[in-house]
Amino acid sequence: MASPLDLIRKLGHATVERIWRLGFAARFFWMVLMYSGSSFRRLHLTLREIYFSGVLSLLIILVSGLFVGLVLGLQGYETLQRYGSTEALGILVALSLTRELGPVVAGLLFASRAGSSVTAEIGLMKATEQLKAMDMMAVNPIARVVAPRFWGGVISMPLLAALFSAMGVLGGWLIGVVFIGVDDGAFWSQMQDGVDWRYDVWNGVIKSFVFGVAVSLIAVFEGYDSVPTAEGVSRAITRTVVTSALAILALDFVLTSFMFRGTS
Repeated sequence: MASPLDLIRKLGHATVERIWRLGFAARFFWMVLMYSGSSFRRLHLTLREIYFSGVLSLLIILVSGLFVGLVLGLQGYETLQRYGSTEALGILVALSLTRELGPVVAGLLFASRAGSSVTAEIGLMKATEQLKAMDMMAVNPIARVVAPRFWGGVISMPLLAALFSAMGVLGGWLIGVVFIGVDDGAFWSQMQDGVDWRYDVWNGVIKSFVFGVAVSLIAVFEGYDSVPTAEGVSRAITRTVVTSALAILALDFVLTSFMFRGTS
């Protein structure tokens, strides 16, 4: 049985290691920003990563957004019917998606689909010593490999969140107007009057951009810092998904507390 001194020593070692890794992640983020110019000068690299991170994630984003909108419309109608306010279904669906569900759920799907893929790709390049080979050939791996993937994820995330919200509104319209029979004019007019561009739509875009930065940074960092073995890459992928999900939820609370405080 371990003594209390050994437990304290292990706890201190784990704490110091986490703090050291957090500092390394901060320096890594600064290096990515410093070498981002080359990824924009070689625009084809960034466009390629936008395709792999964004376009290939469209299917799961659109289908998930449609079904989230269907469920939200159905549940919202059942709740609003008790108070005779079924005409407010449009604003309920739109505000729920633009403020919360759109950025958060799209971010979680993006982390599980694109984030894990980026981590696996960079981790395998490290395991097969491709990153070392680039360094020996005077090619900076951060500028050539990491930065384009980072900015590809940052640019893709707001677009995917917007498409998710749009499909969610379409799903709410289908279940509310087409299947249940809510008045079409009331559905859209309530949504148009109640959704504010600045407090709802723009704040949702800011949220999705912040989530994109967090998920992309975690994905490229975990891949770059992974142990160059099959087990190490597997653990890095798991850490990417778990850490990204926790970061999205924590950032969502912080951003919501600043954005929507005191607004109606």
